[in-house]
Amino acid sequence: MSVTTAGLAPAPTEPLLDDVRLAVLTHTPGAVVRHEWSADVLEIHSDGDLEIRLSVPLGDAAGFWHPDAGWTRTIVADWAGLARVSLVSGAVAGCLYDSGGASMLTFAALDPVPETTMRYGVSEENKTFVVHLRVPAGRSPYRMAFARTSPTVATALRKVRGALGAGPVAVPEGARVPVYSTWYGFNQAVEASAVEAEAGLAAELGCGTIILDDGWQELGNRRGYHGVGDWRPDLTKFPDFAGHVGRVRELGLNYVAWVAPLLLGTEAECFPALAAYAPETGGVPGAHVLDPRIPEVREHVVRTCVRLVREYGLDGLKIDFLDTAMTYAGTPSPGDLADVGTAMRALLAELVAEVEAVRPGALIELRQPYVGPGMTPFGTMLRANDCPADAVANRVRTIDIGLLAGAGAVHADMLMWDPAAPARAAARQLIGALHSVPQISARLGELSGEHRRMVAFWLRRWRELRPVLLDGEVEPGRPDELYPVVRASLGDRCVISVTADRVVTVDAARHAKITVVNGTASDRLVLEVGGGTFDVAAIFAADGSRVDDSGSRIEPSDRRLGPGLCVLDVPPSGQADLEVTR
Repeated sequence: MSVTTAGLAPAPTEPLLDDVRLAVLTHTPGAVVRHEWSADVLEIHSDGDLEIRLSVPLGDAAGFWHPDAGWTRTIVADWAGLARVSLVSGAVAGCLYDSGGASMLTFAALDPVPETTMRYGVSEENKTFVVHLRVPAGRSPYRMAFARTSPTVATALRKVRGALGAGPVAVPEGARVPVYSTWYGFNQAVEASAVEAEAGLAAELGCGTIILDDGWQELGNRRGYHGVGDWRPDLTKFPDFAGHVGRVRELGLNYVAWVAPLLLGTEAECFPALAAYAPETGGVPGAHVLDPRIPEVREHVVRTCVRLVREYGLDGLKIDFLDTAMTYAGTPSPGDLADVGTAMRALLAELVAEVEAVRPGALIELRQPYVGPGMTPFGTMLRANDCPADAVANRVRTIDIGLLAGAGAVHADMLMWDPAAPARAAARQLIGALHSVPQISARLGELSGEHRRMVAFWLRRWRELRPVLLDGEVEPGRPDELYPVVRASLGDRCVISVTADRVVTVDAARHAKITVVNGTASDRLVLEVGGGTFDVAAIFAADGSRVDDSGSRIEPSDRRLGPGLCVLDVPPSGQADLEVTR
């Protein structure tokens, strides 16, 4: 491969839309390529492989977002930008934007399955930003949706998201309620009585679902995966697993259990029988990875997941480590399906259908990086990747997922914090998860009264604001700025989270009620009020106490805001409710 895209064999380009130019090639001898453009969708027909080249003048370009961008969301050089994409790893999609946040190039492939190489970045020689896709043969027609220049990245991605289609018709209620997860609170040291005690507290605080994470299974006592594969309860921890699940469900909680069905531990009883189907380790400590291209593997995975739901009365599964299948990407297939994406789509379609037959409305949690548009038919809970105690990462990752999620409820990574820290520090974790479904993972029985009040308050408020947070139109700003002001709107209601010292605009002509959350360390927010005036209905501290009832009084003059710049005293990790003046 050439070091830079300018070193590749040149190909004639043509205008596509706005300032974007296109070239379509094939490297298959004798293959013929043709393409059609209609209603902002590019359709390419070929009897060989494809190379799709997109380019746009640099102009005022400031950043490039794609689903697997991580922390690299500026405009890197084309010799550095590379993503290998499949159904279970990211998505073929991206948005180049300028310093004002407006989009310059926005695209998404409508077929999520092919193992595609995406090369992107600044062409130093040509002074352009380029995206080159390499798509394997057998994917004709290959279709891509584009969005014309839009005022924001979120606006542009909503346009291509509409072309991608939706997943499940309805997301179960259990996927849209706060979750209690055992992982950071217990790690692998779970056992029935302790989990049941925590479940009772979680239900009282406002959770509606519990996820039993790693450690419930046999040999689940070490960090690592030497014992996974048999997926039987550890009888010393859960002597009656079905009875335990039933007791928790009687508290009003849905019960979801963790499983990593593609992993095969070297100490599992089934290892000798399945080892031939798992030649690679995929970098997972103590385990091999089953190759989903083999029909016996798909049958084993589906049978295992269905058995767990049926035998133990589970409401669903947290399905982990599906991205490890990518260890087989680009290798010769020993099975009946040629590539990982096709195999995983077949596996997941059968798995979801069989689990649904046992438990209608089953909850299925999927995790970054396998939460792209192609996975929404299979997952009802789309979770951010692990980021323990990192509120910034949780905010960024949940917003990133939501930018392309056509269905399913976006979930934050499980929330943990220092139980000895002030409540305002702990509340930062909930603020980082505000625009998604929160998953609490503290040992609730060990929290101080202040922390318990804080959790109860934030979960109650989150439930009140849920229609706006989950169903509203979200505008988070520029991806490279890490979304310091995130605005969710639905009808005349608006929720704004602020995590940096920024001037925040609020529009009385558009929104009758606005909740502004102070995720900064400062004790004030700077608002620019337009369209009328707002009354301050209430100000809350991090633990839910009302500021004007707790000794820190606000002056009568602070009760009315606008028009123009206003400074509003809001405690760190607190929030203010504003209502249009009548």
